[in-house]
Amino acid sequence: MPYSSIDELPDGVRDSLPRHAQDIYKEAFNSALEQYSGQDNSENTAHKVAWSAVKKKYEKHGDEWVKKH
Repeated sequence: MPYSSIDELPDGVRDSLPRHAQDIYKEAFNSALEQYSGQDNSENTAHKVAWSAVKKKYEKHGDEWVKKH
């Protein structure tokens, strides 16, 4: 099911990512979910795509996600 707002994102995403990264995650997830709909594990694939999109702009330093320079 697509996320209509970042408030609906999984707790692990909301608790660990900055607001902008949450927006990236939501948009990438929704896009991938639509693209892979009808395929087995489409939701799992969408989560992987969303994390990949976040990692293009953010990196983890210790326990904190920070924007890449």
